[in-house]
Amino acid sequence: MQSNFVDYVKINCRSGKGGAGSAHLLRTRGNAKGGPDGGDGGRGGHIILRGNKQFWTLLHLKYTKHLIAENGEGGGKNRLHGRNGKDIIVDVPLGTICKDEETGRIDCEIIEDGQQEIISKGGRGGLGNDHFKSATFQTPRFAQSGEEGEEKWKIIELKILADVGLVGFPNAGKSTLLSVISAAKPQIADYPFTTLVPNLGMVSYRDNKSFIMADIPGIIEGASQGKGLGLRFLKHIERNSLLLFMIPCDTKDIKQEYEILLKELETYNYELMVKDRILAITKCDMLDEEMMEQLKGSLPKNIKTIFISSLTSMGIIQLKDLIWNKLNGLDNQ
Repeated sequence: MQSNFVDYVKINCRSGKGGAGSAHLLRTRGNAKGGPDGGDGGRGGHIILRGNKQFWTLLHLKYTKHLIAENGEGGGKNRLHGRNGKDIIVDVPLGTICKDEETGRIDCEIIEDGQQEIISKGGRGGLGNDHFKSATFQTPRFAQSGEEGEEKWKIIELKILADVGLVGFPNAGKSTLLSVISAAKPQIADYPFTTLVPNLGMVSYRDNKSFIMADIPGIIEGASQGKGLGLRFLKHIERNSLLLFMIPCDTKDIKQEYEILLKELETYNYELMVKDRILAITKCDMLDEEMMEQLKGSLPKNIKTIFISSLTSMGIIQLKDLIWNKLNGLDNQ
């Protein structure tokens, strides 16, 4: 089945050329040698990205290979200013970045609803001959031509904006948790790589508060070197405020699995190490109190750990409290 989630497109952007200024000279029945009255040319159209919180994918741009803005119109007589070229405004999800394809330089980041950024600037309109007259040069018969627009290939890439990113090996229970804790309906099955695209869910909290959780496709050892689905989706973790590590209770060595996950994130981007982290031990409906106590001795240190079960809702309320406190600086642990 073809995915509706698209997080990368490459588009040729060509802004509009500025209109030429007019070199018109005033000629009327009563004034056969009037002075210059040429108007300025209009600006070429810009190509603009605009943040839209209703969008979550770049699917609408998947088959767009060219964006071509309108040219500005030339100036007219009687100092008439030419019409500006029509801008092209493209709505994109929050978390979108635009890069120059040739240099890799980031032109802009769209992180707010309604934010607008020009990614290809229209050429300026030329000045009409009215601008060039002077006391000693009263009849300029020339005007400026319009400035050329820009034409460049741009990479438009989405990095999901979410408060909480779920991190874990395939089949760790991330999708199941998201389906229980929010209204999201990700595909769920008992085999690795069920999740092939990131899923977002709005999690309701107390007093009509909420936060956004992202289910990132499962990491495997070597993901930071491009194995599995790693490199394709590790970028989506960069924008998450809090990382929720998820490891099943029946894992052979929970501490080792946590360290592998941590190492993959560190190798991909060391800045991920400064983010707040929580460790959730999943599928704990299989454990009794005595088994959980035995398990606590083998857990990694220096990270807040909680036992949960998406099947029985065990620990889910406490997990939401813990996440909310971490996100809002209310937990100093």
